[in-house]
Amino acid sequence: MSTVKASEFKAKCLKLMDEVNQTGEEIIITKNGKPVSVLKAYIERPKTLFGRMRGEIHCEDDLVAPVDVVWDAER
Repeated sequence: MSTVKASEFKAKCLKLMDEVNQTGEEIIITKNGKPVSVLKAYIERPKTLFGRMRGEIHCEDDLVAPVDVVWDAER
C-alpha cells in the first residue's frame, strides 16, 4: 500500500485512479503527514448470488442415470 500527499494526489488524480483500477492496490492519501483517505478500486457486487458461478463449474457425470448399486433401502 503506497502513500501520496494530498497536493500530489490533486495534481495526479486521474492517473492514480487508473493505476488503482489496473493494479487493485490501495493508495493512502495523506495531509500534513497524517492519513486522511484511502483510494481503492471499486468492486461491483452482484445483486444476488444465484447463478454467480454459471459457466465456471462443469459436471461430467450423468447425475440422473441409474446406478448398478443396490441400496439397503431397496432390500
